[in-house]
Amino acid sequence: MQQVKTGQIVAIGFMLFAMFLGAGNVIFAPMVGQQAGTNTWIAMSGFLLTGVGLVLLAIIGLTRGGGTVEKLAGRVHPVFAVIFSVLLFLTLGPIYVIPRTTSVVYEISIYPLLPDTANTSLILFAFSVVFIVLTVILSWNTSKFVDRLGKIITPIFGILLLLLIVKSIITPMGGFGTPTGDYVTASGAFLKGFTQGYYTMDVLAAFVFGGIFIKSIAALGIKSNKEISKVFIQAGIITVIGLVILQVSMAWIGATSLDQIGAKENGGEVLAQSAVALFGQVGIFIIGTVIFLTGITTNVACLSAVAEYFERIVPSVSYKKWLLIFAAVGLTITNFGLTRILELASPILLLLYPLAIALIVLIFANNLFKGRRSVYVSTMIGVGFVAVLDALKEASIAPEAINNAFSFIPLFQNGAGWIVTGAVGFVIGLVISKSRQEQDDMITSSSGNIPVN
Repeated sequence: MQQVKTGQIVAIGFMLFAMFLGAGNVIFAPMVGQQAGTNTWIAMSGFLLTGVGLVLLAIIGLTRGGGTVEKLAGRVHPVFAVIFSVLLFLTLGPIYVIPRTTSVVYEISIYPLLPDTANTSLILFAFSVVFIVLTVILSWNTSKFVDRLGKIITPIFGILLLLLIVKSIITPMGGFGTPTGDYVTASGAFLKGFTQGYYTMDVLAAFVFGGIFIKSIAALGIKSNKEISKVFIQAGIITVIGLVILQVSMAWIGATSLDQIGAKENGGEVLAQSAVALFGQVGIFIIGTVIFLTGITTNVACLSAVAEYFERIVPSVSYKKWLLIFAAVGLTITNFGLTRILELASPILLLLYPLAIALIVLIFANNLFKGRRSVYVSTMIGVGFVAVLDALKEASIAPEAINNAFSFIPLFQNGAGWIVTGAVGFVIGLVISKSRQEQDDMITSSSGNIPVN
């Protein structure tokens, strides 16, 4: 059996951390800190639960569910697996994440340096072409991921982020402010933080990155399914530790920034202006470099993952051709502008995240109900029903009518009603499976069953 050295595991862990660590990971927690004020740590406990804690569970869930999201989702139904997987990969790839990341990098790294007379549309186009071409180049060979992401890019932006974090601790910009909005009460702060953790998209990313990450491990000569599973989980632990440290630090910067920079509209502004407050004009280049590098790692991870997935379902089109196709789609959508791109985010996330969390819970509970399909189906119907309603509300489609009609569901107003309906669905599924004397026809979950190919 191929033995993996500690140094290799650390490098692989850094690679996985780099794949997760994108612009979204450094712009949402600062905003939570600014708005939650003295309730920051309560809000962050909810944020870390969905934004970080579930990431490790998703990684372990993948090792138990067959190594790919389509195999995991297939426990519900083959049709559900196709719809969920395609929507997930397109969202995490060319339709949303790649355009959003490219636009955020431009807004923070390039736009502040432009003169007032600059043709910003033309410059955005030129920048997005260069940035996405670079993404394609770095994505071309997945066997190089560990060297390129884990050993080079991650340490560079890690050091720069560390400088920013340490400076904010040694010379804090101010004290924590007064909680605002949904963060005023402790329960409101926790639930708001819980849903804000969705926006990192890391749980969804764990599903998306599974296939490409397994191929990267196998490229190192690790062939044993059991060993791949072990390395996957060890790298996941390293990633989760890094994400916890990062998110807590970002929230700290946001919470202490109010006195110096005032309230801002988004976390990107909070982070950029905090960097200037801490380092002067040098801060622009520090945060610009960090956002550029974290953005490129996100784009590489997402583009390669979606190309790898579509190569699996449409093998007549090669991985490299899919790279070029989705790069072109991402480039086109990027130039619609960041505001238009962000409008797509919330409804999609409010639909996909509860379904993903429910899948994770079910795979861990699989042995308790012996993998009976009725439990999977009934639970996902319960979760999906409210998730669709939340997505419609977020898209401003009859929000008042929906709230009035379904306010009897506990936690519905806080965006967490799907937990209740999912639990009800789980119980109904158990009753149905027992009344039908349903066979234990699903594979009992166990670690170490990841297929390499």
